[in-house]
Amino acid sequence: MSDDYANRSYGEIPVGFGKKPGIVVVDFQLGFTDPQYPLGGAPLVMRALDNTEQLLKVARRYNVPVAVCNTAYLNEREMPYWKITAVRETFRHDHPSAALDPRIHDPAYDLTVCKKGPSIFFNTGVSDYFTKERVDTVIVTGCNTSGCIRASSIDSFSYRYRTIVPEDCVGDIEQQPHKDNLRDLGRRYVDVSDLATVLAQIEDWHRQNAE
Repeated sequence: MSDDYANRSYGEIPVGFGKKPGIVVVDFQLGFTDPQYPLGGAPLVMRALDNTEQLLKVARRYNVPVAVCNTAYLNEREMPYWKITAVRETFRHDHPSAALDPRIHDPAYDLTVCKKGPSIFFNTGVSDYFTKERVDTVIVTGCNTSGCIRASSIDSFSYRYRTIVPEDCVGDIEQQPHKDNLRDLGRRYVDVSDLATVLAQIEDWHRQNAE
């Protein structure tokens, strides 16, 4: 079957892995990972949570910078015009679903921010932190692929980071939006990878810098 995007050179040039990685972990808060909440427990999100937990254990061992975020607001007045009832009703600072999932959060290690929009980079200071840490390659993990992962990946690209999205470390409510958005990101802005490949790249980076 013909691929008109490929015929027009989309996706021809890989991003590649640069000199130093950093990891962003987007919205693995209990509202998305605990099935007792309206948005919680989607199978793709839980798969991504498990794989990101594995990735972070290695990353922290090798002193890779990690930035973790949730999304929460004081009240509805502070919020953007979300079209999702569950977000308006539960993504509050005083609601238990706003807490980060402890499986991916190390408060003594991670830069922890609360974002107010879709992207972890928007008005949070994450890019300033990565600049100080001399990060040139951002590995994007979290949820949801079609929303905050897409927005964070595009902002990462816009900040001129090499951007890597491991497919099995991000998740969404449905498979098709997950696939479609990764396909489109991969055509333009990012390298779509997987946990095993990213772990191997981090191991190689650590080995080179330890010599």
